[in-house]
Amino acid sequence: MRTFYEFFAGGGMARAGLGEGWQCLFANDFDAKKAASYVTNWGSDDMVREDVAKLTSEDLPGQADLAWASFPCQDLSLAGAGAGLKGERSGTFWPFWKLMLALKEQKRAPRLIVLENVTGALTSHEGKDFSAICSALSRAGYRFGAVVANAVNFVPQSRPRLFIIAVASSVSVPGNLESDGPVEPWHSTALKEAFQKVPKTHRPKWIWWNLPTPPQRETVFADLIEEKPTGVKWHTQEETKKLLGMMSDLHLNKVKAAQKSGEIKVGTIYRRTRPDGKGGRVQRAEVRFDDIAGCLRTPAGGSSRQVIMVVKGRSVRSRLLSSREAARLMGLPDSYELPARYNDAYHLTGDGVVVPVVRFLAEQILEPILASGDIASKRAA
Repeated sequence: MRTFYEFFAGGGMARAGLGEGWQCLFANDFDAKKAASYVTNWGSDDMVREDVAKLTSEDLPGQADLAWASFPCQDLSLAGAGAGLKGERSGTFWPFWKLMLALKEQKRAPRLIVLENVTGALTSHEGKDFSAICSALSRAGYRFGAVVANAVNFVPQSRPRLFIIAVASSVSVPGNLESDGPVEPWHSTALKEAFQKVPKTHRPKWIWWNLPTPPQRETVFADLIEEKPTGVKWHTQEETKKLLGMMSDLHLNKVKAAQKSGEIKVGTIYRRTRPDGKGGRVQRAEVRFDDIAGCLRTPAGGSSRQVIMVVKGRSVRSRLLSSREAARLMGLPDSYELPARYNDAYHLTGDGVVVPVVRFLAEQILEPILASGDIASKRAA
């Protein structure tokens, strides 16, 4: 059985993606509500609700094959304050890393480490934050590489995320998992530029991970919509009219085109602040009818909540995205138990990692590496 630690675990979406072939030895999150959801769905045996900075290596049992860390993104995202790895939230990477170094000293270092974050981590502080992470991995004896995976290849949600995947130097990597150079679409322009800023002394440990073409997604956004949504109500005609009144001509024309199509069209809306052309700012409602949802976001305030718009001929209806629909957009099964309060459920899902993306990376990289190492160990014995 493969084993793992799950840091910044939230509701355990990395655990869901890894699947039944993996055993969790330890899970951690500071947020009481997220930890409660983790316990509800996975049990209390592994979860420790505590500030990662207060943990010690003695809190971590055994030796895990994998340490997964989806550390907070707020200081690295475009919507954040730009504090980067020096920020209060994203800076929690360093206490996590201190634990990894302590395990190394005790000869219990995980064979694999996966760090997940927003793609803004590539350009934060002009690439210095990404470079700092890569340098830390290299100094600790890991080979490492990164991929940018957009969840839209797996679920109908536009959600690009950065995954830094590191493997201990003592562990062999099957040759087919390494490429001589960048591989589309996994190595974006921003990633290739970030790599150029990694110190030359550490670049020899870089791996261009070789992944196959993403699978063909089988669902569209409309497939995930609840017929009888839980926890949300359809807007009144006045509320929908107000939403339409916040649209620019560009987006109103999208609605009109949907009305003329003769089909039922399901779109999503975010409210965004845009220039008003007069030197000021105005809030706009921006709609998309391309069969995918916008990226789930969790900033405070109602504007961060995604709205559904359903168009059927002259009929135009709108409402908030339900918490179950948000969970489906993250690849969670309907058997996953969500918090009762809407805001708690929306924050839990929007702050997580997309389950099928984790499964894909586990299947294509993590599990083959571990299997190769297990085979080599048996042969040596």
